Amino acid sequence: MANLTLKQLRYFEAVANFGHFGHAADACSISQPAISVQIKELEQILGAALFERSPRQIKLTSFGTEFAGRVREILRAVDDLGDLGRASHKGLVGKLRLGIIPTIAPYLLPRIIGNLSLSHSDLDLHIRETMTHKLIADLVEGRLDTAIVALPVSEPSLHEAPLFDEDFVLVRPKPDGDKPVPNAASLSKMRLLLLEEGHCFRDQALSFCGMRTPLPREGMDGSSLSTLVQMVGTGIGVTLIPEMAVAVESKSAEVAISRFSAPIPSRTIGMVWRKSSPLTKQFMQIAEVVKRLAG
Repeated sequence: MANLTLKQLRYFEAVANFGHFGHAADACSISQPAISVQIKELEQILGAALFERSPRQIKLTSFGTEFAGRVREILRAVDDLGDLGRASHKGLVGKLRLGIIPTIAPYLLPRIIGNLSLSHSDLDLHIRETMTHKLIADLVEGRLDTAIVALPVSEPSLHEAPLFDEDFVLVRPKPDGDKPVPNAASLSKMRLLLLEEGHCFRDQALSFCGMRTPLPREGMDGSSLSTLVQMVGTGIGVTLIPEMAVAVESKSAEVAISRFSAPIPSRTIGMVWRKSSPLTKQFMQIAEVVKRLAG
């Protein structure tokens, strides 16, 4: 057991997360044969198989599953030790892994990156854009440092810092722009275009309309707000988008933007990070930057 190394543990965690040696090797910037050799050596040290291998897939053995939980704890503790050193600096330095959801990223991220690059030249910013549930899993398991999401996330191990509130607006075909703005009940009866399953913005739109699930309509889901707005521009329905997306998304489509009367649908945007992270003070600095840029 004395020959077991942190590098082997990180390789093991990568393979366990990806379920694929090739993808794990790419993520670790080594060759697939090299990572396979490291895993085999680790299994020899432990005296037990970590993965069940077949031509099409690999999966953790029962021992591998138990081992993976312990490895994550060890690697998170090691990462926290490194963060203690970074936390001793007044400013933001080193690698920062920031997650952000797709309904925020295109509209806020360019300003964040530009500002932080100018004000914190020693910061190495790495961005991951994906849906909330994936960001939360990455945070909890230590693959991200912090994330910008819609609150609340209600994960006990994470700290939530509200940044700002944002209203939703109605996007309609341009000829409908002069019509009365529908209320939630009327909107639920219209052809409402939504983001695909998994996006929290989809759930927020359904909640405003008092709908648990949309009415069954084939082909009415989109993968991005841009897609939804373009679909509205062709006249096949209406959609909701956040206020920050209006300037970008309304430029290239024949649509009308309408604002709701009370109650106005909205969301709270915030930053989240592990309560155990030593970098809380630095994350609060970033939060203040985001607040200012979104104002």
